[in-house]
Amino acid sequence: MKLVSSSIRIAKRRAKPPRIGFVSLGCPKALVDSEQIITQLRAEGYEIAPNYAGADLVVVNTCGFIDSAVEESLDAIGEALAENGKVIVTGCLGAKAGDGGGNLIKQIHPRVLAVTGPHARDEVMEHVHAHLPQPHDPFIDLVPAAGIKLTPKHYAYLKISEGCNHRCTFCIIPSMRGDLVSRPVGSVMQEAENLIKSGVKELLVISQDTSAYGVDVKYRTGFWNGRPLKTRMTELCEALGSIGGREKPWVRLHYVYPYPHVDEVIPLMSDGKILPYLDIPFQHANPRILKLMKRPAAAEKNLERIQAWRKVCPQLTIRSTFIAGFPGETESEFQEMLDFLTEAQLDRVGCFAYSPVDGAMANTLPDAVPAELREERQARFMTHQEKISGQRLQAKVGREIDVLVDRLAEGEKGARVAIGRSKADAPEIDGVVYVTGVSKKLQPGEFLRARVVAAQVHDLVAEIAT
Repeated sequence: MKLVSSSIRIAKRRAKPPRIGFVSLGCPKALVDSEQIITQLRAEGYEIAPNYAGADLVVVNTCGFIDSAVEESLDAIGEALAENGKVIVTGCLGAKAGDGGGNLIKQIHPRVLAVTGPHARDEVMEHVHAHLPQPHDPFIDLVPAAGIKLTPKHYAYLKISEGCNHRCTFCIIPSMRGDLVSRPVGSVMQEAENLIKSGVKELLVISQDTSAYGVDVKYRTGFWNGRPLKTRMTELCEALGSIGGREKPWVRLHYVYPYPHVDEVIPLMSDGKILPYLDIPFQHANPRILKLMKRPAAAEKNLERIQAWRKVCPQLTIRSTFIAGFPGETESEFQEMLDFLTEAQLDRVGCFAYSPVDGAMANTLPDAVPAELREERQARFMTHQEKISGQRLQAKVGREIDVLVDRLAEGEKGARVAIGRSKADAPEIDGVVYVTGVSKKLQPGEFLRARVVAAQVHDLVAEIAT
C-alpha cells in the first residue's frame, strides 16, 4: 500500500518532528477529508511520512460503500498494523457496524488505536494528540492558504456539502455521513479563491448531491467579498465562473441530481462561465426499478431534459453511472436501460453490477438476480455504451479543442507527447487526449490548443493546432 506523502518542505528543527503515515482510499469526497486532515497535521507541525518505516503513526482513511471497498480498506488497515503497528482509522468504514452491533473495524482489527467515522478531522486530531503529541510552532509550521492537496497542483476538488437527504435503497452513505449539511457559501468561495491563487487551473465541485446545495439552510444568503450571495447551486456556479484572471479556471460539476433547477446552470455552460459538463448518476431507466431504488425523476423526463439542455448548450458532455442486475430487474427492464442509452447518447458512462451492501435496504428486496447474470448484463451494457461513446468521440475528429496538460511522456523517436484532458474529460474517470508536436518548454498544468486527428474507444489523439 503506497502512502500519501506531502511535498511541503519546512525548516529543519533541532528536535525531529513526529511523522504521520497516511493511506487515503475511496472517492473524491473521502480524498477531500484526507486533505483536510493532512492540512491540519501540517499546520500543527507534524510531517507526512512517505512509507511505513519512517512513520511514528499511521492514519488510514477508509471506504465502506461496496464489498470490494470494504475488503480493500480492511486489507489496508491490516497492512498498516503489520508494517507499523500504530494505526488510527477514519472514514466511511469506521461508521460500519459488525456482528452484534459492535464496530466492524474493532472486531476485525482490535489493535487499532482509534476509529472514527467520515468527515471527522477534529476527532482524528484528538486521537493523534493523544498518541503522538506535538507542540505547535506558528513560526515554522506554516501551510499554504489552499491547504495540503493530494491531487496534482493544477486541479483540486472543492467539496461544497456533506451528507445526503436521499435514502436510495442500494446506498448506505447517509447512515455513514448523515443528512445534507451545506458549507457556508462564503467559505466555499474563499477556498476556491485560495486554490486558484495557488495555481489550480480546474475546480471539481463535489458533494453527495451537488444540486441540493443549500436546501438544508433554505438557500440562506451568505456573503462573499462583502456582497450577498445565496447558498444555492446556480448562484454558486455564477460566482465560481466569475473568479480568476485572464486565464479563467475550469469549473466542473459532479454528482448532480437532475432536479428542474439544473436547467438554470446550462446557460452558464453555454456562455463559457463553467464547463459544459454534467456528471449525473441516473442509475437506471425503468420506472419500476427507479422506484425500487428510491431514485428521483423518471427516465422519460430525463430524456426530455437532456434534449432541452443540448439545444441550449450543444457542446454539453454528460457522464453517468448505472447499476445492472438490481434485485427484481427483468431482461426487458434491462433492455429498457440499453434503449435509454441509445436515445440519450450519453458521452461517458460507467456501469456497476449490483453488489449487495451490508445494511442497504435493497438487500431485502425479492427476486435477486444471480451473480453471473448481473456480471453478464454489466458486460453487455458496457459493450453497448462503448459503441455510442466511440461514435461521439469520432465526431470530434477534425475539431480544435482546449486541453489541460496533466503529464508529459516520450513518444516515437524521443518526441514529447502531452497527455491531458479536454473540457469533456474529468480526471481519473474519463478519457484523455494525447497531443503530439508539443514544445519542450510545456509543463503540466498548462493549457494548449489542439486539433483532433483520431479517436480511440475512450481517448482522443491530437496535434498542436497551427
